[in-house]
Amino acid sequence: MPATRIIQFTSDHKNPDGMNDAVSMLRSGGLVAFPTETVYGLGADALNVEAVQKVFQAKGRPSDNPLIVHVASLEIAWHFTTEISDKGLQLAKRFWPGPLTLVVKRKAIVPDIVTARLDTVAIRIPNHPVTLEMLKSFDGGIVGPSANISGHPSPTSAEHVFHDLNEKIDIILDAGPTTIGLESTVLDVTVNPPVILRRGGLSREDIEKEIGETRRTNAQELLRRSPGTRHRHYAPMARVVLIQKNDRETFIQQLNTLKGEGNKVGSITYSKDLNDIDATKFHFILSSSVERYAQNIFRVLRELDSFGVDCMLVESVEEHGIGAAVMDRLGKAAQKI
Repeated sequence: MPATRIIQFTSDHKNPDGMNDAVSMLRSGGLVAFPTETVYGLGADALNVEAVQKVFQAKGRPSDNPLIVHVASLEIAWHFTTEISDKGLQLAKRFWPGPLTLVVKRKAIVPDIVTARLDTVAIRIPNHPVTLEMLKSFDGGIVGPSANISGHPSPTSAEHVFHDLNEKIDIILDAGPTTIGLESTVLDVTVNPPVILRRGGLSREDIEKEIGETRRTNAQELLRRSPGTRHRHYAPMARVVLIQKNDRETFIQQLNTLKGEGNKVGSITYSKDLNDIDATKFHFILSSSVERYAQNIFRVLRELDSFGVDCMLVESVEEHGIGAAVMDRLGKAAQKI
């Protein structure tokens, strides 16, 4: 495949010719990376089996990892599902477009490759003007896993997508960096109370304000309905070592140990207690706002990898609100698999 084409969108998100090219590419079975409020996704026609197969090939994605179908409206979502529970509909009307994916019963029209041969399908409406315009013009559903090599930190800019997938996909729609920086929350509404399968850009607290109780699960038969729950994900090339918030003593101890072993060490902190440590040449200080931390964490993990560090010391955040999703991602990045 030739070099991937990048189509730029200006601040008013207008580029009619570029949009027409992207939609035509999707209709012809091509792959188009697109921006969302969460991360950049890799799009293909959800009903075109050959196109979806190319998504798995480009990413190196395991075939048992289901995909999320992105649509422009609740009306189109019904093309892919036989049933959405009352609580699911309540959440869709409240939070779509937005960083919420609903797991619902699938229609037979949905290819097995999209659902990993399950009887459920994951659906969402992303909240980004460029992608909403693309979806409306396409008038159907597109799969949209993160536009990166499977397992790597998710892409929050077109540059990240190009780095991972150049010459593997056809088009990248570049509309600048994403605003949330973490994937959508995945909620299974085929069960009651609904089950959070993947923490993400919409907090459990906000969901429960709307519909009441939700629960978490370790049951594999449920977790397999969502991407990002079982395989190693979000991981840089370097080893990730998590340090508790404000734990200066452990941070210094780990830093000295890793350096003493001959490692090239990078670090990510945000608290006053750790920011002022002369830690490493590659020391990134993120905002104390957990929302800004979430927005930038994947970018900084990628930057540290680009410096060739062997290990990354990363300060944890409190597991509240979007902080729970941040720690989910960092926990998976730190897994030794």
